[in-house]
Amino acid sequence: VKNYAKANPHRMGAWTADSKTSVAHMNNGDFYGTENSTTVENECKYRIVFYGNDGSSKVLKDFAPLKAGEVIDSSVMNISALKSFVKEAINEAKEKNVLLSAHLKATMMKVSDPIIFGAVVETYFADVFEKYAATFKELDINPNFGLATLFEKIAGHAQEAEIKADIEKTIENGPRIAMVNSDKGITNFHVSSDVIVDASMAALVRGGGKMWNKEGKEEDTVCIIPDRTYAGFYDAIVEEMKQNGAIDPTTFGTVPNVGLMAQKAEEYGSHDKTFQISGEGTVKIEDENGTTLLEQNVQNGDIFRMCQTKDAPIQDWVKLAVNRARLSNTPAIFWLDKGRAHDAQIIKKVEKYLQNYDLTGLDIRIMDVKDAMIETLKRGREGKDTISVSGNVLRDYLTD
Repeated sequence: VKNYAKANPHRMGAWTADSKTSVAHMNNGDFYGTENSTTVENECKYRIVFYGNDGSSKVLKDFAPLKAGEVIDSSVMNISALKSFVKEAINEAKEKNVLLSAHLKATMMKVSDPIIFGAVVETYFADVFEKYAATFKELDINPNFGLATLFEKIAGHAQEAEIKADIEKTIENGPRIAMVNSDKGITNFHVSSDVIVDASMAALVRGGGKMWNKEGKEEDTVCIIPDRTYAGFYDAIVEEMKQNGAIDPTTFGTVPNVGLMAQKAEEYGSHDKTFQISGEGTVKIEDENGTTLLEQNVQNGDIFRMCQTKDAPIQDWVKLAVNRARLSNTPAIFWLDKGRAHDAQIIKKVEKYLQNYDLTGLDIRIMDVKDAMIETLKRGREGKDTISVSGNVLRDYLTD
């Protein structure tokens, strides 16, 4: 496949140093910033419980097993911090006079990302949602379903034309919204699953940092990727492209991936452990003895998420990385961010399990996700191959 791509290179858009395209992400209150993580010492059962400040309590998930050596995380997306951030991103795009686009993964993060998408839509059209609050309540309009469902629900309503005119006015007052299909008038805010971050950002990088406007022309854009967990490496590649220009598929090195993925090895959207919280209080992950394993303070509307990563697949993942590095005589980089709670636990395991192998003559490194991106691009531009060794989510983003 790689040799075919080198012989038949796909189209690459031109990157320029003065590109106004950028990645906008949160700096606090996101999953990355709130994440805490621990390695389970003894086999046990856990459950997730919300304890309200008003004395109420609710079991969000009943007892399920945990094995010794598993890594568990909890994190919270603070909804008010998210909306404040979206306002800033809107202002940034307006000031730069570029498109605004949201890049999420609602197809896999089935609970969290539609809510995040809804917060983007509701903040952008704040005046519309405020003005027609009563009508939207009556029609059961939920911003999480985007503009497409909104248009369906107002069809035939007495205020339909008025609402559509106000939506148009908001878009005219800017910033302009990136389009999914400019011919059909389908915006980036129509359906949460229309724009999937691993595909959309890869296309943007290949396209010189551009997305489509409503005239079907290419323009720079501010990319909203709220959570810093992976926004940083997209930011790194955008900045690297501005500095060094588009890559040349005919000479660029290859980046094979060793992913942590077998048998739900590292969870993805963790749908059964993600909840939008009603009320203020604390969410606790506790064992059958009532001991708190992890906890998070939450406010009304916040998204709570727990993930678990199994130990046996981590051991296998490390073994695969070492074998692959030796067989292909290629450097291998573990893409792990020591500043992220989850990754810090995984790094301890990787360092421990690497000791089981003879690493003589091998180049195996653990690098922060942003640094790993820069190093891999640098090597790729020199025609050198680099093995990326990554967790489950990042594997998808990298392969695209």
